[in-house]
Amino acid sequence: MKHKVKVVKKDNSKVDFNVEKVVTAVKKSAYRVMVTFTEQDLEFICRYVEEQVDSMNTPEITIAQMHNVVEGALDAVNPKVAKSYRDYRNYKQDFVKMLDEVYKKSQSILYIGDKENSNTDSALVSTKRSLLLNHLNRELYKKFFLTQEEIDASNDGYIYIHDMAARRDTMNCCLFDVGEVLRGGFEMGNIWYNEPKTLDTAFDVIGDIVLSAASQQYGGFTVPCVDILLEPYAQKSYERYRNRFLDLGVPEDKAEQEAYRDVETEMRQGFQGWEYKFNSVSSSRGDYPFITITFGTGTGRFAKMASITALRVRKGGQGKKENKKPVLFPKLVFLYDETLHGKGAPLEDVFEEGIACSAKTMYPDWLSLSGEGYIASMYKKYGKIISPMGCRAFLSPWYERGGQYPADEADEPVFVGRFNIGVVSLHLPMIYAKAKEEGRPFYEVLDYYLNMIRQIHIRTYAYLGEMKASSNPLAYTEGGFRGGHLDIHDKIAPLLKSATASFGFTALNELQQLHNQKSLVEDGQFALDTLRHINEVVNRYKEEDHNLYAIYATPAENLCGLQVEQFRQKYGIIKNVSDREYVSNGFHCHVTEQITPIEKQDLEYRFWELSNGGKIQYVKYPIDYNLEAIRVLVRRAMKLGFYEGVNLSLAYCDECGHQELEMDVCPKCGSRNLTKIERMNGYLSYSRVKGDTRLNHAKMAEIAERKSM
Repeated sequence: MKHKVKVVKKDNSKVDFNVEKVVTAVKKSAYRVMVTFTEQDLEFICRYVEEQVDSMNTPEITIAQMHNVVEGALDAVNPKVAKSYRDYRNYKQDFVKMLDEVYKKSQSILYIGDKENSNTDSALVSTKRSLLLNHLNRELYKKFFLTQEEIDASNDGYIYIHDMAARRDTMNCCLFDVGEVLRGGFEMGNIWYNEPKTLDTAFDVIGDIVLSAASQQYGGFTVPCVDILLEPYAQKSYERYRNRFLDLGVPEDKAEQEAYRDVETEMRQGFQGWEYKFNSVSSSRGDYPFITITFGTGTGRFAKMASITALRVRKGGQGKKENKKPVLFPKLVFLYDETLHGKGAPLEDVFEEGIACSAKTMYPDWLSLSGEGYIASMYKKYGKIISPMGCRAFLSPWYERGGQYPADEADEPVFVGRFNIGVVSLHLPMIYAKAKEEGRPFYEVLDYYLNMIRQIHIRTYAYLGEMKASSNPLAYTEGGFRGGHLDIHDKIAPLLKSATASFGFTALNELQQLHNQKSLVEDGQFALDTLRHINEVVNRYKEEDHNLYAIYATPAENLCGLQVEQFRQKYGIIKNVSDREYVSNGFHCHVTEQITPIEKQDLEYRFWELSNGGKIQYVKYPIDYNLEAIRVLVRRAMKLGFYEGVNLSLAYCDECGHQELEMDVCPKCGSRNLTKIERMNGYLSYSRVKGDTRLNHAKMAEIAERKSM
């Protein structure tokens, strides 16, 4: 610089010209479009700016003039970054437009409601507020976190970034270590909780922990192996009751018998309490938290009692006398081991309770620990259970000492206390159609979007790592997450090493149809090859980035209709691809296929081990509460290594209490005031509540056409 120059800012304050501020600004603009400047680029920009400022020959220049000079430098180096710089300059105008969209959405939410998430009741004031905040957060995420290419890809529909309203703030699905939080006591809010001394207290405290911690994240919240978790507290209650009876002079055998009965009562009341609490207390997000409990492997008498009681309470339902129906939460997942639950095995009676419960309520879903594949292999080799996080997400292994790979033969994987940081899904038919339209190889275009998702995940790991442990104390300071005994001021980056990030995919069936006009039932080879390619690419990213990436068969709720709309806007209506109101979930056969449950299991098995970050298999039973059919198909699924769901269509008359399958009008009293429960994807939801629905029109269209699902 030949002379000193002052820059006049928008508020008329004046600062000395400093070319380093230019460097900082252009680097941010480059970052937003995934460009990294070389030292030569930066030297050119600095020299260009200094020369232009000198040539003005004035002691002061306005900030607007400075922007024009910087834009000129960027135009000469990289026009894409220059556009990014201009876009950021116009953020005030963008904000006006964004807030106008938020206002329009708020009016819609206020007067019409929202059916994007079936777990939310948008009639409630608290939910409306949350939905409005979510919409604002979604717009802020797009504006300040995503690059322009990512925004375009998301808006057009080639990728879908799940939970944009929450993913800047916190974690996704998890296996929460409730036992670690309870041991020795903990602090929650401003209160110190001592470790429970009885079973009923344990139920109350665990319920409080779950609701508090689940409110600080989004997605599924799983309490794994709850039968084993509750067992020591049941033992404490038993000893307390037994000693009380003995002190009263009751004979020992009678005292033990009565103590056991009292523990049974506590157990039943505890599970009933959870059902009340988890289905009536909404979270800070405005929804009912997606809470899952897994159980079934505990062989001790109180662990076994816990498993059986959870099933019987669910089967019995909640509500007025003679008008009871099953609740939705917690989701029940039965952990099946052939040596424990097979014919003649010690826990066969627990299995039979599970079958009776599934036949009446659809839950529990069934996870094979002793069949084939990844999940069973971890259990067989290490005795480690990989419970699902929410409806279908599963963790990749993380070893105690070695991290992604075992340090030696003695190293073991850990799953409880870990979590996922978010999902971004590929819309495969859209990507295929784009490749054909542009005359480019499909895998080349697919790889472009895979890398885009990769970059989003890399930035998400970095961004979340800056969060403080105080943002979720139960998880980060009280031990709910692995390594979660941090100081409240510590950053949580160390905990993210074992967190997964998911590459989702939808509509394999429609991809196959677009390729050769055949469904997954008729062919499926191209879909299979595509999923293998995704696995190869993502596994390479995993090695290069040292991040735990996972491949996830996406459950499309609102997305099933959105993706059809996006496809039609770009590529029109194509038979068996975009001519219906919905697309298929993940690798599932189309719901309209006339195939048997066994055929569906076999056809979907091809894709099972290629979707280890999230998957579920389910079949529809075109029969009325047939226990033997359900028993046979569940056992078959367990041998295959599936995570299996039973699918019925449950209907309950809210007037007279009559219940049956596939009912739209009560045949007993003629009422249309029904509650109907359907399998949404990997989870259950209300398709009707008091005659109305919480589901979007696309999902209702899919439900109406189900034959094999």
